[in-house]
Amino acid sequence: MGTLISFENVGKIYKTGDIEYEALHDVNLTIDEGEMVVILGPSGAGKSTLLNMLGGLDAATSGKIVFGDTEITALDDKQLGKFRAKDVGIIFQFYNLIPTLNAMENVALINELGVEIMDPMEALALVGLEDKWKSFPSQMSGGQQQRVSIARAIAKRPRLLLCDEPTGALDTNTGKEVINLLQKQSKEGHRTVVIVTHNDLFAELADKVINVKNGTVHSVVVNDNPKSVDGVEW
Repeated sequence: MGTLISFENVGKIYKTGDIEYEALHDVNLTIDEGEMVVILGPSGAGKSTLLNMLGGLDAATSGKIVFGDTEITALDDKQLGKFRAKDVGIIFQFYNLIPTLNAMENVALINELGVEIMDPMEALALVGLEDKWKSFPSQMSGGQQQRVSIARAIAKRPRLLLCDEPTGALDTNTGKEVINLLQKQSKEGHRTVVIVTHNDLFAELADKVINVKNGTVHSVVVNDNPKSVDGVEW
């Protein structure tokens, strides 16, 4: 596995008027192709800012970020937009589905990014929802809606799948199903999956755990034998 993403002395400062807030400083890390990575840390530690910068959603104030062969910190807004559309899939805590569209139509929406996507039915089949393709969000459980959002994210075959508290709105059993799906995307789909969470249990499932504290990477732990979802005591 080669390196997919590297951060070199990366910092992020937000400015509001005369007020500056340093969200991240001196971040150094690498993430490999096909790894499942968990970013852990307390609220306000900088986890979401780090996730946004991994996906090119937020620009670094200092330092260098390289994705594959591309230095994304050197891209302009238009180039960043193309990078996000092609290479990054995002899954949020709340599913962000369009209530007036059925499951298949919600997945097909990704087509509007102007990138080549897999057949929406194929994407739904990968998350076990091919029989729910006609269902609207209001007719689906929370877990099913999250699976539709995963199908939408993977339909464009992104190299990087970013997940911001993907099980935060789900009960334990449904959350396990979702994490199992994401682990499969890494192991079988050879896709890099990065999950931001405050749930320490996820650390047992990851190839790499990045602990964020006080706006920087406090430690990186490589797990040589990540467990399956069923192998963890929930």
